[in-house]
Amino acid sequence: MEQSNHSFLVLFLAPVAQFLADDSVAEILINGPQCVYVERKGKLEETDVKFVSEPALRAAATNIAKSVGRLLDDMHPRLDARLPDGSRVHAVIPPLSRLGTVIAIRKFKKETLTIEKMQTFGSVDEKTVSLIRALVLRHKNVIVSGATSSGKTSVLNALSSFIPDGERVLVIEDATELQLQQKHIVPFETRKADKNGQGEVTIRDLIHSALRLRPDRIVIGEIRGGEALDLLQALNTGHAGSMSTIHANTPVDCLRRIETCALLSGIDIPLQALRAQVASAIDAVVHTARLTDGSRKVIAISEVLPLENGDYRVRDIQRWVTDAIAPDGVLSGHFEFPNEPSFLSVCG
Repeated sequence: MEQSNHSFLVLFLAPVAQFLADDSVAEILINGPQCVYVERKGKLEETDVKFVSEPALRAAATNIAKSVGRLLDDMHPRLDARLPDGSRVHAVIPPLSRLGTVIAIRKFKKETLTIEKMQTFGSVDEKTVSLIRALVLRHKNVIVSGATSSGKTSVLNALSSFIPDGERVLVIEDATELQLQQKHIVPFETRKADKNGQGEVTIRDLIHSALRLRPDRIVIGEIRGGEALDLLQALNTGHAGSMSTIHANTPVDCLRRIETCALLSGIDIPLQALRAQVASAIDAVVHTARLTDGSRKVIAISEVLPLENGDYRVRDIQRWVTDAIAPDGVLSGHFEFPNEPSFLSVCG
């Protein structure tokens, strides 16, 4: 059934079928019927591809929604879904979008980006890998932070590769992206409400279930809202070694974002108590970035320190330093390690 659904989608998205089949294309960005961009190697490229008309593009988006059991119409003008092949799609239709129907397709990578491949690409070096391994093996609670398309999910996959096979790992995602390779993985996926507004299952709901299913570790695809408070409480009650990702600009911003998301839970908690929970629950932040030349790197690994005068503090134990920019825009630089990590004894 999935194969036939996928063939149907490719047929309906015929103008961009070549990009759906091209493994070098990471994202397809359709800005109305007359404008299509793709991302290759971290860089956006404008294409000469066009759709026949806005109605044709709108029909494609509507049928994508139908094929995955969602609605896209005047009452539901936004679509957030996962395609049968694992790719993610988001669409917005007029009048919300002034360009016409806008669709972004983030393609599902068929091959997992391993830590070895990340080293080959220069995203990490050997000592950075040792630090990441130490964080995981010592059951440190780690948040991977970064901007959109900075490689957070890929880095979380890489972190999870160091989880020992003997552990029970519960994975919670809005849409399945993580590709954990351990033997004892129990994956969960949220569910949107139906057309009557019923049947929704949120990340918060799944965290509550996960805590009753004897997890050794909990891995959450991304923190976006009030589930941050549920995760903090889980981490502060003995569920060490858990991981997630969040959008943030720096490691300190990551902690502030977790705080902000926790406040969206609707539970009244004093700010200072919440900050103390954040600083206590999170052991380290692994910060990713897509640099100006399109390369993606782990640009900082920061240990979270106790609060000082009520403010968050971190200590960088790894960071990327750009040394030069070539005429073609390619960056050169190096990783430096300004502080010794508290878990250095297991590095190597």
